Amino acid sequence: MNALFAELGILVFERGWLSSNNVLFASDADTETLLVDTGYASHAAQTVALVRNALGHRTLNRIVNTHLHSDHCGGNHALQQAFCCAIDVPSGEVEKVDAWDEDALSFRATGQSCPPFRRSGSVAAGDVLDRGNSHWRVLPAPGHDPHSVTLYEPDAQVLISADALWSNGFGVVFPEIAGEPGFDDVRRTLEMLANLAVRWVIPGHGVPFADFEAALARAFKRLRGLAADPAKHARHAAKVLIKFHLLEMQSCTRDQLDHWMDSVLYFEAIHRRHFMSISRRAWRIDLLNDLIESRALGVDGHVIRNL
Repeated sequence: MNALFAELGILVFERGWLSSNNVLFASDADTETLLVDTGYASHAAQTVALVRNALGHRTLNRIVNTHLHSDHCGGNHALQQAFCCAIDVPSGEVEKVDAWDEDALSFRATGQSCPPFRRSGSVAAGDVLDRGNSHWRVLPAPGHDPHSVTLYEPDAQVLISADALWSNGFGVVFPEIAGEPGFDDVRRTLEMLANLAVRWVIPGHGVPFADFEAALARAFKRLRGLAADPAKHARHAAKVLIKFHLLEMQSCTRDQLDHWMDSVLYFEAIHRRHFMSISRRAWRIDLLNDLIESRALGVDGHVIRNL
């Protein structure tokens, strides 16, 4: 374990790309244990087992979600069932969660799953999560998601960046896919992060890293390229959605995949806004060919497989 993380009383569960990384706060000095993000629904049993094994005789008291994409909150329900824990969501999502509006929460639009859960409270920019001798500031991080937040400990200089910053970029800018502006929010979030002193970043996906400034430079470069060519970003988003679905299913027939894409609102939105010059079927075939050529997926007759 990273010595600094151990000193802070945190344990990072680095997950595959189907499930976000989870950060468990369980210092012996803390009376309350806390988990940041909970992974995807199909990994929920594994998430419960990881948390239970790490806590031993203790229980999980609280979950904080950085944002409510299904790969970050899909384990909420199972963990709440297992531990009767409280759940805090970003303040901008409160009404959607209380009404359990799967359209507003984007689960239907992405074709992904998230079992309903009960929130207990919320977190908002300006809040501070006190954890023993560490004090984690809640910072706004719109762009990938309008209501996303990050957590920053200024003394230890550790950033839990969710999908606002990865080692090599950031998450899909979903507002742009939904027809709303998002690239400027990404830029403002990156500029805000650039003003922080950061020794370690715990991203939403991928291994924690220390080359913060280099990662920011890569993110700014990627943002400039995507903002200059929104169709490129939209095409990338469509491929990400397909890859995510195959990470969950592992394999499906071409007809099953086509049927699933018919049910995902973002595919229709992306095609309508950026690729109407070619037929929907030809566009989908082109996406699959790209994924197969890059070895993100494999094909065996009529069966598409995750690689």
